[in-house]
Formats: sequence, C-alpha cells, structure tokens
Amino acid sequence: MTDYHLYGGLGSPYSMKMRAVMRYRRLPHRWIQASLPGQMEALFARVKAPVIPVLVFPDGEVMNDSTPLIRELERRHPERSVRPADPGDAFLADLLEDMADEWGTKAMFLYRWLRPRDQAQMAEWLAYDRLKGQGREVIGRAAAVFRDRQVGRMALVGCTPENASVIEATTERIYGLLDAMAADGPFLFGTRPSHADFAWYGQLSQLGTDPTPHDLMRETAPLLMRWLLTIDDASGVEGEWRDPLQPFSPAVAGLVRLAGEVYLPFLKANADAIARGDDSFSLTLLGRPYSQGVFRYQAKCLAELRDAYARLPAEAAARIDPLLETTGARAFLA
Repeated sequence: MTDYHLYGGLGSPYSMKMRAVMRYRRLPHRWIQASLPGQMEALFARVKAPVIPVLVFPDGEVMNDSTPLIRELERRHPERSVRPADPGDAFLADLLEDMADEWGTKAMFLYRWLRPRDQAQMAEWLAYDRLKGQGREVIGRAAAVFRDRQVGRMALVGCTPENASVIEATTERIYGLLDAMAADGPFLFGTRPSHADFAWYGQLSQLGTDPTPHDLMRETAPLLMRWLLTIDDASGVEGEWRDPLQPFSPAVAGLVRLAGEVYLPFLKANADAIARGDDSFSLTLLGRPYSQGVFRYQAKCLAELRDAYARLPAEAAARIDPLLETTGARAFLA
C-alpha cells in the first residue's frame, strides 16, 4: 500500500477534520465512507475505541482519534505542517483545538438532536450514509432507531434543554469571531491553517449542514459558511505563520477568552468532581447554570493542557501570558 486509507463519515466532525488535514498536507490518500456491514470490525479490533475516523498508514499501522493522528502525521511528514512554528502559538492552537473537539462538539450534538426538525433530517441522512442503495424503507427504519438512540444520549454529554442556552450562546460567539476572521484572516495563526483551524472546521462542517444551525450561520455568519468550503480542500493554499511578536488576531483573542470563561472552568469542574468521586457536577457559565455527568477523558484533556503549558520555553510563555491573564485562562493552566 502506498496511500493512506481514511475511513470516516460525512456526518462525523472528526472525520471531516482529518480529511481536510490530509488534503491540505497533500498526503496521497483514499477517503472511504464507513458504511458497509462488517467493514469496520477488523479495523476497530486494532484500536482502543471503536470510533471513526480510522486511518490506515501505508506501513499498515492503524490509528484513530484525530489529535494523536495529527501529531503522528507531523512526526512522519514535517513538510506543510499544521502546527505553528512558534511554541507559544502552538500551545494556543492546542488549546483551541481541544476546545473545538470537546466543547464545540456539544454545539454539534445539541443542534442536531434537540429539535424535531433537525432530528428527522439528520437521522435520515446519517442512516443513508450507512445504508445507501438499500431502499427508503430500510433507511427509514434505521433512522428511527438511530434518532432514538442519539436523543437518549443527550443528557450523557450535557446537551440538555437546561444547558441549551449556554451552548447556543457560545456557538453564536464562535460564529461571530470566525466570520470576522474569514473576512480579515484567513486563518487563526497566519495565512496557512493550523490544527486549531481544522478542528473548528470539523465541528462547523456539521453546523453548516444541519438545518437549524445552517440557517443561523447563513443569517449571521455568511462568510464563515464560505470559509468552510475553502478549508475543506486547502491543498492549493500557500501561506506563512504569523509573526509571534505581533498582536494576536481578534479571533484568537476572542476564542481564548471563551476558553477562559467557559471551556477551562468546565474542564476544571469536571476534573474536581472526578477527584471527589462524584458522578456529576454543576457550575455557572456565562451567568447561567450548567450541569452534566463527569467525563474522564476530559479530565485527561485538562491534565495534558496543563502539562503542555508547564513545558513551554520561558520566552514563549512570556509572550502568551498577557493574553492568558486578561482572558482568565491562565488561572486554570498554571
């Protein structure tokens, strides 16, 4: 095998994130929609968790989980890196990627399964992705089962009607920040995309497709919608990283502020609850109540961010600390 094989799905934000990374990096690959019965079992047996995307490397190694995948590709292919060259900017990109993967996905899940309109369309579309060609009746039955399953999982991931106002308020802020970036950017850390850009693209690729968040994006963030199409295949982009001595863009500053106000307090409350042995936690975000069950993986996310911050060279830390301080993020990292 000389090409990579990327197994994923159009309805999976992490699959779309990885496909865009592969395209930008010009790595020869085949995009294979995971749909056929029995197609994925052998691959899932070779990874820790049976989730897409799954990447089969040319040497036969099999991996999933988008963040470790991006890091492994960085190790194997230093050209057209998606990691900013400056260590301080690279850490901020780590933080924003993590927020996209762990908080941005709440927006995707909430909008997809909160309202009957979105439930109906997306259950049918996702069933079609797996069962295309098997007839509308088969697709419809599978859609009903999948819809019930996903709606039943909403409390597990914190996407409840009670938490909806917090999640929707953060989504509207993200739309505004990235729509402005699309006009003035084009990317978070320069004229070339970072792993943070690809992470937000992954989540927003779903919000730009699902009915309710699609309508909101068209109305309030039309340039962001077009930006998604640009980064989906950025194989022709040639650009440079920003000068780390220059001020951060409003998009980076705004997203780091959102991390300080919402994402990092959320991670800390989750980690503190796990340390106490609690099954759930509650806190106030944006002046509103928020509660959900604990997630051990997200405690690991906070630990890794703190470790990465602690390992920053002193010069890089000094450059980003003013931003982290003014946004309230540093208190959760130091």
